[in-house]
Amino acid sequence: MARRKTQTFSMSFLDVISCGFGAVVLFYTIISAQSGLTRIKASADLSAESRRLEQEVLDGYAHLAELRNVLAQTDDEKVKAAGLSREALEKIRLTQEELARYEHDTLARRESLERLKADLKSLEEGTRRLREKAPPASGTTDVRIADPQQLVTLRIAGKRVLVLVDASASMLDETIVNIIRLRNMPPERRIGSAKWQQAISTVEWVAARLPQSTQFQVYAFDTAARPLVDGSDGRWLNVKDSGQIALAVKALRNTAPTGGTSLQNAFAVIGKLSPAPDNVILITDGLPTQGDKPPLFRRLVTAEDREDLMKAAVRSLPPSPPPISIVLLPMEGDPSAPIFFWHLARSTGGGFLSPAKDWP
Repeated sequence: MARRKTQTFSMSFLDVISCGFGAVVLFYTIISAQSGLTRIKASADLSAESRRLEQEVLDGYAHLAELRNVLAQTDDEKVKAAGLSREALEKIRLTQEELARYEHDTLARRESLERLKADLKSLEEGTRRLREKAPPASGTTDVRIADPQQLVTLRIAGKRVLVLVDASASMLDETIVNIIRLRNMPPERRIGSAKWQQAISTVEWVAARLPQSTQFQVYAFDTAARPLVDGSDGRWLNVKDSGQIALAVKALRNTAPTGGTSLQNAFAVIGKLSPAPDNVILITDGLPTQGDKPPLFRRLVTAEDREDLMKAAVRSLPPSPPPISIVLLPMEGDPSAPIFFWHLARSTGGGFLSPAKDWP
C-alpha cells in the first residue's frame, strides 16, 4: 500500500491560523471600540468640568465686582466717619475753650459784679426817696420789687408797649454746661427748661398789667427778630383784644430757644413799628453774641467782643429812643451784662429788674 505524501501546510492548519488571526482582529476591534467610547465619555466629562469651571470663574468675577463695590462703599463711609470725627473733635475743642474762657472771666470779674450789686442797692434807696417826693405821672404803671437786691422799678404802661423776648440758646439755663447740654435736645425738652419758663411767665406777667387802652407788640429774637403773632410784623395789637394776647403767649410757649443773640436786630424793631413805641420792655440774660449779620468766619466770641456788640447795638437805637426797661435773667460768666443794661435803662429813662428764680 502506497504511503500518503506528507504536506507541511494542510487545510486544517490554515483554518486554525485564519481563525486565530480573525480572533485577534476581532479582539483588537472590540478593544479599539471600547477605547473610543472611553475617550468620548472622558471628553464629555472634561467638557462638563470645563463648563463648570468657566461658570465658577464668571461667578468669581461677579463676586469680585460686588466685593469691590462694598469696598468702595466702605471707603466712602470711612471718609465720612473721619470727617464727622474731626468735626466732633473741633466742637469739643471749641467748647473746652469757651468753658475755659467763661471760667476765667467769671473769676476775673466777680468783684465788679459784687460792687455793682452794692451800687444797685444804693440806687434803689435813692430812687425810693425820689419817688416819695415826686409821684409817677398819670398814665404810667411802675412796679416795685420788695427784695433790695432786685432793682427796683419796672415801667409797664404806655400808649404803645413793645416787648422784646430773648429766645437764644442761653435762655435755656444760667450755666454754660447745662446750656451746651440742653441746646442739642429735642424742642419739647428745651421749651420745658426752667429759665425759659420763667421768661414766658414774665411776658404773661407784663401782659396782665398792660392798661386796656394800650397797644402792644411782642417780638422774640435770637439772631433775628420776629413777631409772635403771625401776620403782625410792623403793626400794633390791641390789649383789649384778649385773643391777640393769648395768641402771642401761645406762640411763645411753642418757641424753643436756639442760636445766638443779636440785640442789634432786636432794636431794629423799634424803627419798624409805626407809630414808634413809647415804652420798650427787654427780657434777656446777657450781652449779645452777634451783630446785625453773622460773621464771615466762625470763631470764639470773647467777652470783649460781646461788649463791643452791645455798644454797637446801643448806637443803632434811634436818636431819641423810648424808655427801655430791662428784665435781666441770671447768666453765668457774663458779669458785665448788669452794668451795660443798667446804663441802658438809666440813659433811656427805663427801669431795671434782676429777678429771683421764683419770680414772678
